[in-house]
Amino acid sequence: MDRMLVVIFPNESKAYEGKRALQQLDNEGSIGVYGYAVLTKNADGSASLKQGDDVGPIGSLVGTSLGSLIGVLGGPVGVVAGAATGMAVGGSIDLNNIRVGSDFIDDVQKSLLPSRSALIAEVDEEWTTPVDTRMEAVGGNVFRRALSEVREKVDDEDIAAMKADVAQLKAEDAKAQADRKAKLQDKINDLESRIQAKAQLAKARLEALQRKAQAKVGALKAKAEGARAKAS
Repeated sequence: MDRMLVVIFPNESKAYEGKRALQQLDNEGSIGVYGYAVLTKNADGSASLKQGDDVGPIGSLVGTSLGSLIGVLGGPVGVVAGAATGMAVGGSIDLNNIRVGSDFIDDVQKSLLPSRSALIAEVDEEWTTPVDTRMEAVGGNVFRRALSEVREKVDDEDIAAMKADVAQLKAEDAKAQADRKAKLQDKINDLESRIQAKAQLAKARLEALQRKAQAKVGALKAKAEGARAKAS
């Protein structure tokens, strides 16, 4: 199951211990790690992003569920990218990409206090004990949530609703007096522009999810081939 993990540690050093433990679990095959980052909350409300050397098969964090969650957890002051990241996510946040509930985000934000650090990762995890055991051993408090796939359905429903509004306005326009037609046409044009923009966004989001799925399949295949090579 694809899940978002956020593990809160009392300091950055412990968060890096947690990151190494997560990588070990990935190497052992207990979980699959698609991407991760270490985020440290600063006293002024900002956050510093400390990315590991390997961001996993997801590649760039920009535009991903992981990157969007990092941007939100960075708070209103935003995220300062560390030297190891080479990028910032604060200006690229699409809340629709996060794919976890607001209650999950609230719980994490309440725990991510100044001077604390968070290990944030998108993983494939079939059971929780391996991660919980390793993270608790180094002082981590684990939050997890399965990633939702409902965004595409919501996009379709939004577009269908706007198309219904357009149809209603066109029906009114056909019967309207001349002084009303211009106003109705303005509303129709506005809705049709919104429909086009929504459809383009939905298409781009779906293409990104497809690329991400392909990358995950490739990573799992490479891991399996590596395991066979070690066994032979």
